[in-house]
Amino acid sequence: MVPEGFVRFGAATALAATLALGFAAQAAADPAVGSSNVATADPAVPRPPGQPCVVTLFTNVSFDDFNARPYSYAPPGSCTGAWSKVVLEADFSVTAGRQYDRTATLWLGGVNLYFGTTQEPSATVSPAWHVERDLTDYAALLRNAGQGQAIIGNLVNDTYTGVIHGTARLLFYPASARARAADVPDAVYALGSDPVGTTATLNTPTDKLARTLTLPTNVERAYLDVFTQSQGGDEFWYTCVPDAYAAQVNECGGGNFREAEISIDGQPAGVAPVYPWVYTGGIDPYLWRPTPGVQTLNFMPYRVDLTPFAGQLSDGAPHEVAVQVAGANNNFAATAALLVYRDAHAKQVTGKITRNTLVGQAATPIIGSTLATASNGDLAGDITTKLDRRFVIEGYANTSHGRVTSTVTQETGFDDTQTFTINSSTYRQQTGQRTWSDSTSQSRLGNFLTVERHQHFNYPFSLDYNQQLASDGSTNAASIVHQGYRQHDELRLLGLTLYGADVDNTVDSQDTLVFDASGNLSSHSGQQSAQAFAFHDTLGGCYRASLTTQAGAVASYNAGKGCPDGSNRVSWFAHPDGSPDSSLLPGR
Repeated sequence: MVPEGFVRFGAATALAATLALGFAAQAAADPAVGSSNVATADPAVPRPPGQPCVVTLFTNVSFDDFNARPYSYAPPGSCTGAWSKVVLEADFSVTAGRQYDRTATLWLGGVNLYFGTTQEPSATVSPAWHVERDLTDYAALLRNAGQGQAIIGNLVNDTYTGVIHGTARLLFYPASARARAADVPDAVYALGSDPVGTTATLNTPTDKLARTLTLPTNVERAYLDVFTQSQGGDEFWYTCVPDAYAAQVNECGGGNFREAEISIDGQPAGVAPVYPWVYTGGIDPYLWRPTPGVQTLNFMPYRVDLTPFAGQLSDGAPHEVAVQVAGANNNFAATAALLVYRDAHAKQVTGKITRNTLVGQAATPIIGSTLATASNGDLAGDITTKLDRRFVIEGYANTSHGRVTSTVTQETGFDDTQTFTINSSTYRQQTGQRTWSDSTSQSRLGNFLTVERHQHFNYPFSLDYNQQLASDGSTNAASIVHQGYRQHDELRLLGLTLYGADVDNTVDSQDTLVFDASGNLSSHSGQQSAQAFAFHDTLGGCYRASLTTQAGAVASYNAGKGCPDGSNRVSWFAHPDGSPDSSLLPGR
């Protein structure tokens, strides 16, 4: 993250001060060639200089049923001052055998600390994996003791034998002359109703995760971290088609457009795109051994800027903040946390929303079809789903430093094509999907533009599923998957670019399943995958790593190739994993 003083200095002074902090190399262990254990090219969370204080949440806990595993938390007694960074580390494993992928969440005081899924084991491989999350922006929550829990619901019996184990800890890095205190939100509020923490189930577009809050009367900025994870009938939402075509092409109905929608007191307040995560049992489990899909083991939240509503939220009245999923069709697991910055020099902030063009904009995609049935019954053609829209939300807040007008402008797009080829020997479905979002947050003092932030997200996804029936009644099902996660951030102060960063993470995988005439899986072949992860920023930070797999084992791994000096080096305050960062947003 950008140090606290980054937007207070002049641009040249800030850049020089930041570069003087030096760089921190990535600490992630390199995957070993030939290994069948979990292997990813993802970067670790960069760390500031100095030794952290460590608080253990739980150690070697077994997850073999659907009960939560509670734990007690107390802040570190030896690191009571300001923190430059807070990092969650968790290590998981599952014993060899048969087991499903499982949703994994960690909580404290109702707030989500981690959200992801588990790796499926095989009969001979007991996978182990490590995840990290930057929790610096949740420091206000971590200042107080509280109750937390780990939830990894897992069925273990004579058939499903894999037992999951986990350990988790928080690392607190004290602020120092070399690592300044982070400029973090003053309060963190969970949207869920569970005082310890759990996800809400959203089965329909009208279901909502909501909480009514009476916030401090001096809110200056506000953001919402949103997770929406597809489960149940929605797990493969990216392959679904509108109900009118579902029976014709033998696919799930409900359409394939999904979007998280945020509201305040029932008024639309923002949107968050839904990432098409594929879990390690999804489509074909061999696709994800040993490299899972993009973010499968460690989801990133999407941060929505609610700052235009700061004046409204500060009026001392209760306000409902809610999340819904457009297109939800059984079911999405959702959680969200509201991050609030307060005006330290004002007891009362006033203001209101002056413009909101999202009101009245229904998320109704345009559906098209070229499906055609031949005289012999063969079916072929496309089903398309498209939605493009733009909205502006603007509001002002009377603060201790004057009237601040905050404007969020966002363009979102969704483009999906499902191509079908269905005949007596072939069932082929080709999915091509792209979800994107461009947003700009601007802050004006009077009529003077002070700070603006630009963000771009792009989620390309494609799946080619090709099932062929042989003359002996056996079938083979070949799957080719491409996932991408692209993010661009840019922060400008007084029209000058202070900081910019790009993240690009792709996973490509393929495999073919073979079933006998009775429908039993008899073998698989052709498993191979590749992951490439790249990060660079305007301060010279660079991270690049890539790997390939073959037949369920790591075939190659390269780190640093393409970076200066051939090595990965990023600033300790950078976010190479794409996690959100409030200090890149308009503010102090």
